Amino acid sequence: MFNKIKVTISNAYFKIIPNFQYRLQSFTSMYNMSIKNFIPKLLLGCLLVMNVLQINAQQKPNILWITCEDISPFIGAYGDKLVKTPNIDLLARDGVRYNNVYTTAGVCAPSRSAIITGMYQTSIGTQHMRTGGDPKFLPVPVYSAVIPDYVKCFPEFLRKAGYYCTNNEKQDYQFQAPVTVWDENSPAASFRNSPANKPFFAIYNLFITHESQLFGRKDSLLLDSNKLNVPPYYPDTKIVRHDMDRLFTNIERMDSQVGELIQMLKDDGLYDNTIIFFFSDHGGALPWMKREILERGTHIPLIIHFPGGKNAGTVNDDLISAVDFAPSVLSLAGVQIPAYMQGQAFLGTQKAKTPRKYVFAARDRMDTEYDRVRMVKDKQFQYLYNYMPEKPYYQNIEYRLSIPMMREFLKLRDEGKLDSFQAAWFKTKPVEELYDVVNDPHELYNLANDLKYKNKLIELRTAFQTWTKTVGDMGSIPEKEMIKQMWNGKNEPPVTDTPEVINTGNGIKLTCKTKGASIGYRVIKQGIPPQPELHTVQSWDFGFVANKIKNGDKLLAAPVWNVYNGETISIQAGDTLRVNAMRIGYKAAVINYVGGK
Repeated sequence: MFNKIKVTISNAYFKIIPNFQYRLQSFTSMYNMSIKNFIPKLLLGCLLVMNVLQINAQQKPNILWITCEDISPFIGAYGDKLVKTPNIDLLARDGVRYNNVYTTAGVCAPSRSAIITGMYQTSIGTQHMRTGGDPKFLPVPVYSAVIPDYVKCFPEFLRKAGYYCTNNEKQDYQFQAPVTVWDENSPAASFRNSPANKPFFAIYNLFITHESQLFGRKDSLLLDSNKLNVPPYYPDTKIVRHDMDRLFTNIERMDSQVGELIQMLKDDGLYDNTIIFFFSDHGGALPWMKREILERGTHIPLIIHFPGGKNAGTVNDDLISAVDFAPSVLSLAGVQIPAYMQGQAFLGTQKAKTPRKYVFAARDRMDTEYDRVRMVKDKQFQYLYNYMPEKPYYQNIEYRLSIPMMREFLKLRDEGKLDSFQAAWFKTKPVEELYDVVNDPHELYNLANDLKYKNKLIELRTAFQTWTKTVGDMGSIPEKEMIKQMWNGKNEPPVTDTPEVINTGNGIKLTCKTKGASIGYRVIKQGIPPQPELHTVQSWDFGFVANKIKNGDKLLAAPVWNVYNGETISIQAGDTLRVNAMRIGYKAAVINYVGGK
């Protein structure tokens, strides 16, 4: 028995501290000692191993995501001469600027679904914009998408690996997230609440650049509208220039918020040892930008700051998809990437051996309006396949009509005052489109019928077909039928099976018959009332922008659910074990286990 213990501990210690072979020899010598001398030293060795394991855990990198909404790379670091973004530019000088990063959709919810799961939204049934929200914008009942049972939100894997994970605070994943995804999700969620012995993964969402703020804000504009370059697909009018100025002003104000957040890291001594991502959830907010899967709807900024200034000031031109973010974070954190993930890591120890050749995107229902378009792009050319060519490009989306320039666009259309490029938005589509985005960045000239580009058309068409066959496309199923399949033919979502509590005699084990259910638990000690925790609100999301919350206020933190990972749970007589089991898309099952019942 002692020989087995000796080898196990020695090998563990040897692996944890490379080049310390003498440690192995030290443990081996213990075997020749008497049991009287051996036991205390064995215990000391165990403590040393535990100490090293703790140090090793603390060396996992802190990771922070700064996500903004609805912007293309209208940023100084990307060459914009008018929009002033000094804080983001400084982050780029301290980090790496990625030039060819694309989202899988031109609108938030489907895109965010891909980001949080590492799966294309079309492959898991989260492709329609959106599954929840105001019913007047929905032609179907509100639903939480039932995604494949093996798919999880990636922060759950980080939590199992010892990370403290927070989200501040927009989710919009097309489904209700299980309690196992975040330690905290609120306007007070922060890396500052992380226990001292845990690395953190924290997200802050900055709302000010969202489409709604094109018509929802009345503060002063910061740019000179007369100096803006109006793209040829827009009519050059005072209202168009005003709304462009509003978008760019919102970006400048967002940059100040980035500066505040980075200063928090610096004040806490964390800036130099935190991996910081800055990116947008999809492309630009203006009409004929947002919702499109053209260059202007899917191309986003991505800047990453690495600890110690690694690769500071450099530029990366690899093709990257936002579906790659999840596996890349797991790779950076030293967590095994699940085999099912469709994204590929572009960072960390599990970085893909070859960069991407293509990125892909999809467009499906937008509010009440149906369409189905797919996109594939290499570094120069973009291919689109229109499943519904009989429909015009333009969709009459009620929410967007609040934007002044959208109303003017329609007025000028009705008056016959749009030129051919601008009027094209209201015409029907060809089945295939091909654009040279390097030489035609506004995508004005469709090359699909140009024989000079026949080989490129065939190449990208083949890539699109291969991608569709590989990952699947649930957009081919009418949405109402898809929901019916998700709900097993019923009129309401399935319910997760009641979790089972197994008393092993040495503690509690948990299980659930619903395949793919995530299990969270909390132990409520008898006679010890839960101690309320007040966290400080520090947010730049919708609640802050809409003046519904005030930074600096105190907020009662919700109790934290532990992620069950097969461990034996110790509870005392009279304690309450609260268990929450949920498969994504199903209703959760919650039980209290007290005194063996």
